[in-house]
Amino acid sequence: MTITVGVSPGPVTPAPAVRRAWWRPRLDGATSPARLRLLLALLILLSLAWGVLAALTADQHASAAADVVAVSEPLSLDAEQIYTSLSDAGATAASAFLAGGLEPATARQRYQADITQAAIRIEAASALVGSSAARTQLPGHLTKQASAAGTAVGDDLAILSGQLPAYTDEVGTARADNRLGLPLGAAYLREASGLLRGTLLPAASDIYTRESTLLTSASAQATGLPLIVVAAIAGLGLGYVLFRSSRWLSRHTHRVVNYGLLLAALAGLVSLVWLVAAFVVGRGDLLHAQQQGSAPAQAFARAEVAALQAHADESLTLIDNGGDDTYQTDYLAQQKLLGPGPGTLLAAVQAAGGPGSDVAAQARAWYQAHAALRAKDDGGSHGAAVQSALNGDAATSFARLSTTLSQGINDHQAVFAASARSGRDAFTGLAVGMIVASLVMVGGCAWGLSRRLAEYR
Repeated sequence: MTITVGVSPGPVTPAPAVRRAWWRPRLDGATSPARLRLLLALLILLSLAWGVLAALTADQHASAAADVVAVSEPLSLDAEQIYTSLSDAGATAASAFLAGGLEPATARQRYQADITQAAIRIEAASALVGSSAARTQLPGHLTKQASAAGTAVGDDLAILSGQLPAYTDEVGTARADNRLGLPLGAAYLREASGLLRGTLLPAASDIYTRESTLLTSASAQATGLPLIVVAAIAGLGLGYVLFRSSRWLSRHTHRVVNYGLLLAALAGLVSLVWLVAAFVVGRGDLLHAQQQGSAPAQAFARAEVAALQAHADESLTLIDNGGDDTYQTDYLAQQKLLGPGPGTLLAAVQAAGGPGSDVAAQARAWYQAHAALRAKDDGGSHGAAVQSALNGDAATSFARLSTTLSQGINDHQAVFAASARSGRDAFTGLAVGMIVASLVMVGGCAWGLSRRLAEYR
């Protein structure tokens, strides 16, 4: 009989592979559930990052486009109106004085309308400069530029507000003396003309130049390419990640379509196409506003101001009928600046097209009429020269030129206003749409991957 002596077994130690089996599905990144969790976290993070980038891109372009319409355009228009109204007031005052005695009612009304228009625009520009200081949505360099320009424009507006009453007082005194036949009226008119040209018009010109520069900067910010290019590349990259994720899920779950990722991809595609399309449309409209609106309007305005100053010189030369050729010299300087010819103001007007196509011929006709006027005055026929300046060939030819330039300003300003507003409207609701699309993408990713994760529980 064989007796077997047994040994009481001790605690059984599971094999290493068995010991790791309970926690490996939770911690080992090589398992499908862990990979799904990591993929879910990555896609949510990328979707949110896309939403932030796209919304930031949309907001910056929308803010700059809105600034063009709400602040830069009105300020630029106010500055142009101040500039041309004051110039026209000076020319009209000189022509009315030349008539002698009680000036024509039409000239008096036009002068008053010019002064009123200038005062209204000065007040409106002052209000806009004050409100523009509170803008906070512009990029940093534009904010600094706007602040610096606002300070300088404020100083110029203060000059205009303070000196415009002094100018009108001197013109009023000149007109009163002229009615009484007193020669002192001509001296007051010369003083008024000096104040206009030495103080008021330079201040108005400075405002116009600064606001035109700021308008160009705001338009450039609204149409700039770097940020939208980065956003487009990021959107395409996210689309590629979603595509690769869908392919990976298809191979590991043996399902052809993951509807959650498909929803996320569609939301991303819609947001990317919307962002790029809005930028393309808005950029095209804003560039059209600048190239066919503000830039040609500025060319017409500067040409009109030069013509008006020359017209005032024409009248002042006849008023000053004392052998002093200062105003005639100024006339010739303005004529040279005005053109036509390469590098002149009328060359820029002709390049802009539109109603300025015949402006060179109109200017030459006025120059010929002026030369005939000067010949009459220098030949002793002062009365005939005055008649030509008031309602003869010189007056008619200048009126034709002035009307063409004024029409060009109005036409191009209308183009700018319509195109700039259309460009601004292209970005309407874009930033909010990018955020909503991003949240839809997050929801789609969470829905699609959570359903796969549930299969492992």
